[in-house]
Amino acid sequence: MRTAPAIVSAAVAGVLLLLTSCSRATGLAVPSDGPSCGARLSSGPAATAEPSAGATGDVRIDDPGGDGTHDCVRFQVTNHATKPFTYTIGFAFVSDAGAPSADTYRIVPNVRPGRTVTGTVGTSDLPPGARGWSGVRITKVRGVPVDEAPAPGGPCPSSGLRLYADEGDAAMGLRVVGLHLVNCGPRPQRLTGYPRLSLLDEDHRPVDGVRILRGGSAIASGTGADGPARPLSLKPGQSAHAGLVWRNTVLSGTAVNVPYVRVWAKPGASPVMVTPELDLGTTGKVAVGPWKRDA
Repeated sequence: MRTAPAIVSAAVAGVLLLLTSCSRATGLAVPSDGPSCGARLSSGPAATAEPSAGATGDVRIDDPGGDGTHDCVRFQVTNHATKPFTYTIGFAFVSDAGAPSADTYRIVPNVRPGRTVTGTVGTSDLPPGARGWSGVRITKVRGVPVDEAPAPGGPCPSSGLRLYADEGDAAMGLRVVGLHLVNCGPRPQRLTGYPRLSLLDEDHRPVDGVRILRGGSAIASGTGADGPARPLSLKPGQSAHAGLVWRNTVLSGTAVNVPYVRVWAKPGASPVMVTPELDLGTTGKVAVGPWKRDA
């Protein structure tokens, strides 16, 4: 059964945001990461204001008017949820000829309910040596509750466990994403077998019809996510890993994409929401490996 509708809007693709004047004062908080707006580009067409996350307006461009000669765009992020969220926004620079660059990301942390904050993305984010870029395309928007955000660094969570996902690996339609767990607290942490998973769609609703299998070998051999599940005790400073394994094979039917996975490291642990972007095709299954102590 699906939960009540959506906290955060879905991923966004195909909205072109041309580099324009970002000089208008907004009175909103600006995250510290991101270029200032002021230096001029040699050329560039003017932009058109469009929400970048559909009718919910979670992310949009602020002050997209002007003559198209400035070096950045300023975007706004609005939290329509009832709890604080951290947002990750993907951008691709677009050349005069329409060719996109590799994605660059902005993280906007701890946006409180009902609040809007602003950030900027611009020419200082261009790949080294790039020339002739005139626009920015929003490629993706993801949001996770602050109290479930992954913690690859920073202060140790109150649970004493730091859990996060890596960027994964893909080859010939096979996908593997690692889950990493660190005991950053003062006492031993006991693990029992496999992490528990809940698959969530773009609106954070449970995804039906996908089987969660135990052991990576249920999908493919040699992924490192198989072997027997054994109880582990992690001393302070020790770490462990597990793996998510799936294929993106598409045969008949509708392909299923699962951007978010809620993970419980062990029974009674607080959940952490990661974004492995499970492109499951029509396979209807994903496997999770057992926790294994890191060498």
